[in-house]
Amino acid sequence: MSRPWDLILVGAGLANGLIAWRLKQRQPDLAILMLEAGSHAGGNHTWSFHGTDLTSVQRDWLAPLVAHRWSGYDVRFPELTRTLPGDYLSITSERFAAALTDTLGDDLRTHAPVDDVSPCSVTLADGERLEAHAVIDGRGYRPSPHLTIGFQAFVGQQWRLATPHGLVRPTLMDATVDQQGGYRFVYTLPLSPTELLIEDTHYVDSAGLDADRARANLVRYAEARGWQRQALVREEQGSLPITLAGDFEAFRAPLANQPASGLRAGLFHATTGYSLPTAAALADRIAERMPLGAPALSALIHRFAATHWRQQRFFRMLNRMLFLAGRPDERFRVMQRFYGLDAGLIARFYAGQLKRADKLRILVGKPPVPVVEAARAVLKRTPRLDDFR
Repeated sequence: MSRPWDLILVGAGLANGLIAWRLKQRQPDLAILMLEAGSHAGGNHTWSFHGTDLTSVQRDWLAPLVAHRWSGYDVRFPELTRTLPGDYLSITSERFAAALTDTLGDDLRTHAPVDDVSPCSVTLADGERLEAHAVIDGRGYRPSPHLTIGFQAFVGQQWRLATPHGLVRPTLMDATVDQQGGYRFVYTLPLSPTELLIEDTHYVDSAGLDADRARANLVRYAEARGWQRQALVREEQGSLPITLAGDFEAFRAPLANQPASGLRAGLFHATTGYSLPTAAALADRIAERMPLGAPALSALIHRFAATHWRQQRFFRMLNRMLFLAGRPDERFRVMQRFYGLDAGLIARFYAGQLKRADKLRILVGKPPVPVVEAARAVLKRTPRLDDFR
């Protein structure tokens, strides 16, 4: 058995990676070990966020991780096309892995699958046991019967093109495409004049997505835009949880006194599925208080997550309207109406910082879905998965 560590981070995903990154900035003498089952930190992902999602301090300490930055972004709907202001930024898993490797060195252990996690110890698949003052479990979303969840499921492909694509900023939502039985849009990031990340994205009731159909959708979309695909650089797939309702304390109960982070702790924007702003805020909170033992760290994270859950109540209600009201092919109208609102309100929506007046503005006026169905969806506190069908 090795000497105790101050902190062991199980899983080298976004949330744990930001915790390690911030701790090394604020408290470089802490003994931190990160364990990753895969070959490198960060997996195969692109994490994006709006500049206004973070504080100026957070933007500064995250800056070395940012691979791409744009000014403004576009949205497209059948009855609305709009360019919105503000910085939009992306962190690639490649940049993320390189930064963590440089910072942690041998204290980032890859190819290290874990058999058992407890608040103060980790047992690896090969039987090695490691001890720490605290262990944070960041191994991703865990399904729970105490949450009603939809998903934002996507297949993304990064293409090198034969000729320039002509885009100067991202398109966060192009919902002018065939809806295919639910809310569907194409998301596009121009990574260089001749390179694009294109994602076929669906809001669906289960995590499964027909990847072959999504790939065919992307081919049709690229051809319709006149983009001559030359080489596929990489492909990523994902399913982000979208929360409609739930019992937070019951969801958290299986963790008991186990500190957790990211999706595993329920820390993500209920409507967008974005987790980076909340992960950055938690990393700051932990870096301010460490060193802590497991009980104190678990209590800190529990308070943070409980506050986040309460703040997300309005977003869960909107999700019920998006998923449960109206015909599936007409759900895009909810987002089309939303993107016609004030730009400042939209920025606060993404940041999860809506004011009371913002919430009223979102709800006033004629609903973009049938009135009776909208009312039922809003008032439904415990929707069943069958309500999706």
